[in-house]
Amino acid sequence: MSDRHYKLHDGKTGAAITVRISPRALRNEITEILSDGTIKIRLIALPAEEQANEALIRFLAEVFDISPSKVQIVAGLSGHDKLVTLEGISADAVQKKVIARIA
Repeated sequence: MSDRHYKLHDGKTGAAITVRISPRALRNEITEILSDGTIKIRLIALPAEEQANEALIRFLAEVFDISPSKVQIVAGLSGHDKLVTLEGISADAVQKKVIARIA
């Protein structure tokens, strides 16, 4: 799996990723990297907009070992596809952690 590459973007203060969430899962987990580079994530949370977004922020903070305040959903608040910024972590570090967590 270490040969998988997907698009991550370094920003001035961190990285940006695209994610597709599936609510009502049995556990929070990263399941795959889609062909367009989107990271597919299952969440225990209900699909209610705020619950799923809050669960995603907490889960990504745990995965990347950063404070939840450093995770921001910048696009897609009401949909399954989201653009997320991660402050204080490089794109290379994000890629390594995602690959390590694929279920």
